[in-house]
Amino acid sequence: MTLRTIRIETSNATVLLTEAPEPKVRDRQTGEVAKDAVSGESLMKVGVVYIDEGESSLIHVTVPESGVAEGLTLGASISLPGLIARPWESVFNGQQRHGIAYRATAVVPGAVSAGVGA
Repeated sequence: MTLRTIRIETSNATVLLTEAPEPKVRDRQTGEVAKDAVSGESLMKVGVVYIDEGESSLIHVTVPESGVAEGLTLGASISLPGLIARPWESVFNGQQRHGIAYRATAVVPGAVSAGVGA
C-alpha cells in the first residue's frame, strides 16, 4: 500500500511553539542525527500546538536545519511553510506501529496571514 503525502492548510490555524528546535535523532543508541534523504542536510524537530476550529493537537514537526529561523520564542505564534502530513507504518519488536509524520520546509516566527507567504 502506498501512503500519500497530505498538504496541510495553515492559513486559518494558530500554531504555537512548545518545544525549541533540537536535532532529530535517527538512532537513539548511537545518537546519529537524521539527515534528509535527498539533500543530506541535518534535520531538526520542533514541538508545536496546532489549533484549528477550536481543536488543538500537540505535534512534532521535522524541518531542515537551514529552515530553522532565528528569534523563535517558546509559546509564541509561528508559521510552518510547506507543512505536510505523511502516514507511516512499521513493525518494531514484532508489534505493528503506525502514525503520522509532519514535515515543513521551515519554522519561522509569527503567523502568516491568509494570502501571504507560502
